[in-house]
Amino acid sequence: MVMTNTTKGFVLYLLSGFSVVALSLIYIKQRYEYYPDRQTRFSSSNHAPVDLSTEALVWPELEFNWRLVMATLIGFLGSACGTVGGVGGGGIFVPMLTLIVGFDTKSAAAISKCMIMGASISSVWYNLRVPHPTKEVPIIDYDLALLFQPMLMLGITVGVSLSVVFPYWLITVLIIILFLGTSSRSFVMGLEKWKNETLDKQKARQLETVDSRGELIIGMDYLPLSSGEEKSTMEVMCLNLRWKRVLVLVAVWACFLLLQIVKNDLKVCSTWYWVLFFLQFPIALALFGYEAVKLYKEHKKRMSTGNVEYICEASIEWSVLHLAFCALCGLLGGTVGGLLGSGGGFILGPLLLEIGVIPPVASSTATFVMAFSSSLSVVEFYLLKRFPIPYALYLSGVSVLAGFWGQYFVRKIIKILGRTSIIIFILSGVIFASALTMGVIGIEKSITMISNHEFMGFLGFCSSQ
Repeated sequence: MVMTNTTKGFVLYLLSGFSVVALSLIYIKQRYEYYPDRQTRFSSSNHAPVDLSTEALVWPELEFNWRLVMATLIGFLGSACGTVGGVGGGGIFVPMLTLIVGFDTKSAAAISKCMIMGASISSVWYNLRVPHPTKEVPIIDYDLALLFQPMLMLGITVGVSLSVVFPYWLITVLIIILFLGTSSRSFVMGLEKWKNETLDKQKARQLETVDSRGELIIGMDYLPLSSGEEKSTMEVMCLNLRWKRVLVLVAVWACFLLLQIVKNDLKVCSTWYWVLFFLQFPIALALFGYEAVKLYKEHKKRMSTGNVEYICEASIEWSVLHLAFCALCGLLGGTVGGLLGSGGGFILGPLLLEIGVIPPVASSTATFVMAFSSSLSVVEFYLLKRFPIPYALYLSGVSVLAGFWGQYFVRKIIKILGRTSIIIFILSGVIFASALTMGVIGIEKSITMISNHEFMGFLGFCSSQ
């Protein structure tokens, strides 16, 4: 991966944004130093201390009304577009569940994870039936999935734990910085891809190149398979499924799940609680390190023999610096995803495109990884009793249908127009919509809290679990 001016500008933007967050934290800490107990705030009406260690749960009854109809429509469209872009759609679900349905913020984040899980699983099922656009390889890049999944799941477990600790204003700032940055960068990549596709289509017309069915080839990057033979659905599924890789991913998921179940039965902040909590770090780092070393050695071997063919689908030089950058992005995406109730795809999806993965493979791989990470979050939220089961089952069912049919219709459109850049524009649009909805709501709520002189600092970790 070559660090272009645009990429360098994006990294500089993130560093500047996080610097603003750090300065804000220092200011808030000084602002509330006079509170003897950081778990309390003072009401603007009678100045009585109020316990904020737990937020009141608001769970509306599941009944047919206009709120349920709106939630169904928005949930369907959000899941359909979110899974196509590989971002999940949590940034749309959380505001919808709080503003329209009436859930509290933390319950909305938990139900959002259920919806992301349902949409991701159905999208994976659909993608397994779709052949790779250019090669005789799976459309899901298992090497990249094995590289990112451990760090993403580690980040999610940390993010879920911190979701009851972080102040609302800080989450809002993180939303604005990350979502606007990733959506803008994705939009730029979409424009670049659109221009390249236009040039390829012009060259294809000049050469009058057609495939075995008489269809015009999209471009040199998407030449048809040499055999020209169409495979059956079962043959495509057998090619897309790599059982050994899937079993490794399931084993990683099971390890994290077991740790969460055992940890949930322990007293919060006890010795064994912290032992199990920090045990997740060496497990995730060991699994990431194993895959990273494998990619690094393969890259060196190919370079020594003069083979410039890409490893995985990524046009990236697998150096130590780039591998460390991928680890950081996976951890950051998972942590913020756990905080916000999203799947972490708003970082993973753009990152896969940034390192050179073609849009169909980037979408399929990101959705595949989100199926594991979101399901882990659902189990954690269930153990914490964060969501009502009837609502979660209903909206998850809506997302299952949306994930499948969203993939179906968008891929039909791509086939008609011959432009995979549509996937990138959908990804950018979903992230930008999430930035608007969650950002506006977060700013409004933060202003209200400031006007009421409410506590704006961190809650205690142990007392908030």
